[in-house]
Amino acid sequence: MTLGAADILDASILIVDDQEANVELIGQLLGEAGYTRVTSTMISQDVCALHRKNNYDLILLDLQMPGMDGFQVMAGLKTDDADSYLPVIVLTAQPGHKLRALQSGAKDFISKPLDLVEVKTRIHNMLEVRLLYKKLEGYAKELERTVQERTAELRESEARYRSLTELASDWYWEQDEKGNFTSVSGPVLEMLGIKVDTLAGDVEGSDVTGWNEAEREQLRATIAARQPFLDFPFSRIDTDGSQRQYRVSGQPMFDQSCRFVGYRGVGVEVSIMK
Repeated sequence: MTLGAADILDASILIVDDQEANVELIGQLLGEAGYTRVTSTMISQDVCALHRKNNYDLILLDLQMPGMDGFQVMAGLKTDDADSYLPVIVLTAQPGHKLRALQSGAKDFISKPLDLVEVKTRIHNMLEVRLLYKKLEGYAKELERTVQERTAELRESEARYRSLTELASDWYWEQDEKGNFTSVSGPVLEMLGIKVDTLAGDVEGSDVTGWNEAEREQLRATIAARQPFLDFPFSRIDTDGSQRQYRVSGQPMFDQSCRFVGYRGVGVEVSIMK
């Protein structure tokens, strides 16, 4: 991630000082250095509103001003939740104010009387950091937006898959990561020997006999081990002696962090043998 000289010279800068001579001196210095978006105010009470409107890349802030001093202005700027980074360089003739200004959120300071080389260097360095921060913040927001879009696409795709799967099979089921059934359509509860389930209703009175116990145990073990399976053969014998043959397929489900979130499966009845 890099910046060109044009990016820095195009940065928006606000000069805040109640002394017109200082405003003119810094403005002239920045203009000669090639900065093209420099504005100023001598009214400290206007700074917060101006920054909310223009989102300056840098604020050069005098500390000793009538009305609101620089410390009060920084306190006001810090209440703006839209910008957690305080892009302020303070201007001060008081050595004792430097540490306090940094503790109040300023990123750097320039001593008065002004050293023009120091002013240009500190402003350039500060803007480079500030603009890189804004680029990084922009990338993070773009990444978050992309993730949200992809997540929505995955959910839509999953919904289509589930709908088509249910239509193409005789029955369908889903379980959460704890093994609780969250969606049930068909005889899976009977196949696993489960008589009651809140999603399937009370099936305690239904006929759950006749299932092949060896196949039942194998199916349970496969699901418990979170293993996928395809066309697992399953059968039962009805009370009239006829045999029903099923083919069962299932797979574990994982989220984007590869965390197990559940299990799902489908089944079809393939034959009835007398």
